[in-house]
Amino acid sequence: MSAADAAAPAALVLAGVRMPGSDAVLDVHVADGLVETIAPAGGLPDVAGVERRDLDGRVLVPGLWDRHVHMAQWAMAARRIDLGAVGSAAEAAELVAASVARGAAEVVGMGYRDGLWPDGQSVGLLDRVAGDVPVVLVSGDLHSCWVNTAAARRHGLLDRAGDSGVLREDDCFRLVRELDDVADQVLDDWVADAARAAAARGVVGIVDYEMRWNRDDWARRAGNGFDALRVRFGVYTQHLERAAEAGLRTGDVVDGTGGLVRVGGYKVITDGSLNTRTAWCLDPYPGLGPDEHPYGVANVPYDELVPHLRRAREIGLDPAVHAIGDRANERALDALEAVQPNGWRGRAAIEHAQLLRRDDLDRFARLGIVASVQPEHAMDDRDIADRYWAGRTDRAFMLRDLAAAGVELALGSDAPVAPLDPWVAIAAAVGRTRDGRAPWHPEQAVEASVALAASTDGAGTVVREGMTADLAVVELDPVAASVDDLRRMPVALTMLGGRITHGG
Repeated sequence: MSAADAAAPAALVLAGVRMPGSDAVLDVHVADGLVETIAPAGGLPDVAGVERRDLDGRVLVPGLWDRHVHMAQWAMAARRIDLGAVGSAAEAAELVAASVARGAAEVVGMGYRDGLWPDGQSVGLLDRVAGDVPVVLVSGDLHSCWVNTAAARRHGLLDRAGDSGVLREDDCFRLVRELDDVADQVLDDWVADAARAAAARGVVGIVDYEMRWNRDDWARRAGNGFDALRVRFGVYTQHLERAAEAGLRTGDVVDGTGGLVRVGGYKVITDGSLNTRTAWCLDPYPGLGPDEHPYGVANVPYDELVPHLRRAREIGLDPAVHAIGDRANERALDALEAVQPNGWRGRAAIEHAQLLRRDDLDRFARLGIVASVQPEHAMDDRDIADRYWAGRTDRAFMLRDLAAAGVELALGSDAPVAPLDPWVAIAAAVGRTRDGRAPWHPEQAVEASVALAASTDGAGTVVREGMTADLAVVELDPVAASVDDLRRMPVALTMLGGRITHGG
C-alpha cells in the first residue's frame, strides 16, 4: 500500500497530558488528522468508537523536525565501520586491518575527525594493512575521504589522491556519490529502518539534502509504502535545470506521495568544513600542510553563486546556502542580498553558520535569512575549533546572539555528521556540553523553549486546536528537564497527521 492510499487516521483522545511548562492536565481530541479540541481533563464527552489513551501527565509537544539530514548517508552509516572514536591514523588503520582479516572485499568506514590526530594519513599506511582490498574512509563532516591505492584506482582518482590519500571537497563528494550506488530496494529498506528509529525519537519530518536527484527516490519510497515521516528534499546545482523542466517549486507536493513528500530548497555548498580545514575564513588556519589552503576554500566563487541563486529564485526554489567559515557566511549574505536586496520572505536559509562576523548578525535578521544550525557540531568540534579558530571561538556557533538579533533558528543534525535525534541537538543548544565536560562558551546557550521551538518547523512549543496532528508525547517536561535528560528524552508516542508512528 502506498502512502497515498493509507487509511485515514482514526479519532483518538490523548487523555491526561500536559503542555511544556504547565501543570494543567488536559485531554486532547485528535480527528481527521487535526487537533480538534483541547479541554481540561475529563472535559471531553465519551464518543463511541473513539479510542482513549491515558497518558498520566506526560507532556505533549508538536512533532519534531530535523532540518538538515543526508538520509541515505545516515541509513548507510550504521552498516559501515564506525570511526567516530578513532584518535589517530594508526588506530584507523588497525580497524581497517581487522576488517580485512575478517574477509571484507571492500572496506568503507565513516566518522573520523583528523583535526587533532598526532599522525598524518598516507596511502602507504592503508596499502600496508589492506593490500589490494579497496579502502574508503569518510570523515565525520563528509568533506574529506582517505583512500588506499586500490580504491583510488577503482574510482578513477589515482591522480587526485597523492601521497596522503586524502580527497577533499568535490573529489570527496564524487566518491561518496559512487559509494551510494546501492540497489534501490536495499537502500529504501535501510532508509525505512532509519525513519522508524527517527519516529521513535518524536520526529515527524526531515529536510533531506542527499546529493542525488531526490524527487524520484522519495516518490518511489512513498509509492512502496513509506509513511513514517514528512520529507522535504533539496535540489543541487547539477540538477537545477532538471528541476526547472520538471516544474519543481519549493513547497509543492510530489504526486502520489499522499502529501508526505514536498519539494524543498536549492542547496549550494559554498565552502568546506572546520574539521577538514576547508571552511572559508577571514583568518588563516595554523599549521596546515603544503597541499592545504591556509584560509580554506570557496567551493563556489561569488560570481558563480549569484547567478545560481538568481536562477533558483526564478524557478521557485528557496535557497539553502552551506556556509561555515566567517568569510563564506559574509559572501553568502552578500550574494543573497544581491539577488533579493529587500530581503527574503520565503524560507531562505544559511546552512551551518558556524563562524560569523558580528556585523553579520543584523544582516541575517534584516534579510530574513534562517540560520539552519546543528548544535551538536559544537560539541564534536569544540577542541578542533579551539585549535584552528583560536581567538575567534566567541564568534562560533552563536545561537544566543543570533536569536537575540531576531534571527529564526532551525535546528538539525546534518546526519550522519551527528545523530538524527532532535533531543541531542536541543540538549547541545541548551547546555553547550556533553560527556560531563564544562560548558563550551555557555554565553551562547539558548533557553530550552527556544531550542524546542527551533525544532518543530514553525509549530512552536505548544499544541493548539486546529493544527495538524503531528505530535509527540514525552516523559519529561522539556522546558524543565536537565541537559542530560534532554539528551536522552524518553518518547512515549509519536503521531503523524493523527496516525501513530511510534508507541502504538
